[in-house]
Amino acid sequence: MNPRTPGRLIGASLGPGDPALITRRAWAALGSGARWAYPVKKAEESSYALGIVRRGGLEVPADAEALVFPMTRDAAALAKAWARAATRSVELLREGRDLVFLVEGDASTFSTFGHLARVVRALAPEVEVETIPGVSSFAAAAAATGLTLAEEDETFAVIPAAYGVPVIDRLLDEFDTLVLLKVKPLLDEVLALLARRDLLATSCFIEKVGAPDERVVRDVAGLAGEKVNYLSLLLVQNPKRVRGELRRGCRKRAEPSIA
Repeated sequence: MNPRTPGRLIGASLGPGDPALITRRAWAALGSGARWAYPVKKAEESSYALGIVRRGGLEVPADAEALVFPMTRDAAALAKAWARAATRSVELLREGRDLVFLVEGDASTFSTFGHLARVVRALAPEVEVETIPGVSSFAAAAAATGLTLAEEDETFAVIPAAYGVPVIDRLLDEFDTLVLLKVKPLLDEVLALLARRDLLATSCFIEKVGAPDERVVRDVAGLAGEKVNYLSLLLVQNPKRVRGELRRGCRKRAEPSIA
C-alpha cells in the first residue's frame, strides 16, 4: 500500500488585528476545510490570532488545535516546545489533510511560522509548505497614523527595539524612518534618546494596531513611565538625516518645478 500523501502546511497571514485586512487568499484557505492550528503562549490560554478570525465572523472548527510557543528565553524550553509543535503538526499532516497555521501580521516577518515550517521540513521533507502573505503590523501602523514609511529615495529599517539604544542611535543616522518593534521593555530609554536627538515630535506610538482597543499616541513624551502592551511599536522619522549620493546610473531626486 502506498503511503498517504501528506497535507500541505499553510501559513495564513491574518494581518495585525483588523479582520478586514485578511486577504482573500487567506480567507479562502481558512474556509477550505483544512484543519486549523493556532499559536498560544500557554496551554488553555487565548490566542490573539484566533481572536482575529473570530472578529471576522468565521466559526472556529471543532478540531482546531492549539500549539504552544512559550514566551521565554530559556533555550532548552524553547527547543522542546518547537519540537512538540512541529511533531504534532507532522502527525496531523500525515493524515492527508491540509493544516492552516494562523499567523497574526505577516507570516514572513518576525513570525513563528518560519521556524515551525523549517522544523516540519526537517522532520518530513515531503511536506509542501505554502506561505500566504499579509499586512504587517508596521504597514498597518503607518496607514493608521497617516505616516509614510518611505517615498522616492528614502530608506527605512524595521528592528526589534531589544537591540538597544546604541544600535537605534546609530541607525537613526542611516535611515530616514525607523520602525521599532516590541518597544515595551526599553520604552523609557528610547524616549530619552529621541528627546536628546529632538525627534519626539516626529515619532508616533501604536499599540495593538487594528484591534478594537488600538491606541495611537502622537505625544510620545507622555508615555514615559507607562507600562504599555507587548504588541506595541514606535515609528520614528528623522527629517534631519543627511543622505549620501546615489550610485551613478540610479535615479536622482528631481527638484520640483515652479510654474
